[in-house]
Amino acid sequence: MADLHSVSRRNFLKTSLVGVVGTDTLMRAAVNEAKPAAFSLPLGVCTAYKNVPLLKELGCSFVEESVGRFLIPDSGDGGYQTNRQELQAAAFPVRSYIYFFPGNLKSVGPELHHEAILQRADLALRRAKECSSQNIVFGSGGSRAIPEGFDQAQAKAQHIELCKKMAPLAEKHGVTLAVEPLNRGETNFINSLAEGVEIIEAVGNPWLKLQCDIYHMLKENEPPSEIIRYRRHIVHCHIAEKRSRTAPGTDGDDFRPYLHALKEINYRGGLSLECNWTNFEPEVKRGIETLKTQLSEV
Repeated sequence: MADLHSVSRRNFLKTSLVGVVGTDTLMRAAVNEAKPAAFSLPLGVCTAYKNVPLLKELGCSFVEESVGRFLIPDSGDGGYQTNRQELQAAAFPVRSYIYFFPGNLKSVGPELHHEAILQRADLALRRAKECSSQNIVFGSGGSRAIPEGFDQAQAKAQHIELCKKMAPLAEKHGVTLAVEPLNRGETNFINSLAEGVEIIEAVGNPWLKLQCDIYHMLKENEPPSEIIRYRRHIVHCHIAEKRSRTAPGTDGDDFRPYLHALKEINYRGGLSLECNWTNFEPEVKRGIETLKTQLSEV
């Protein structure tokens, strides 16, 4: 007959071991549960809608089209309706649009084209709404470029006056306009997030928001802290490498400080690759893969 003391000791050790293993498992589970999820954002590419099959393959959430190419405000309904039917058939969203209006329609300077701009904006915003889109990026650097010798304060006042008329159109159609600061190589007016916010706050309409383009921030040496400073205005983002506006992964730019700033402000809007392409398919594949990797590391 086994010694009762030995049996009790073996049962105690067995019970204790199970308890330890169980506790360890529970601790690991608790740590895993407490570990924050990797940062991710809806990713898209500024490109033609014909490239949607590739974007789907890459795990993108949307495409960012051109106002002139997709909404076609300069012509009749035929081409636009064809695009809209393609959108409905593919069921892949156009979240936002670039190239709002051309440089020959001037928002500032001695000769203004505000009425023509507002007519184009009204139609583009209506069609964007019909396509269930969320934003139109309000860059148009040629339009807002201040002519040499023209008073800068007067130009700013002209642009604000236009925006005060345009924002209610955005509100009417339920599509946000995203003011885009551009680097000084592209225009001489609204070159930083701070300058974009000056316009937005002067207008005071919640349908006029801020576009954060990391490429332009890099060109202007704007630090990631500016994203945090102007967090409440940011509605949409673009990204590309600094030297030649190439896709992420080409020159090896480290975007993580800027991505970390977006994470810190709990940004949940879209992030689009707006790049110069020489060989679209391999470059966009590398760009999306690189961006996903850097997002996972912040």
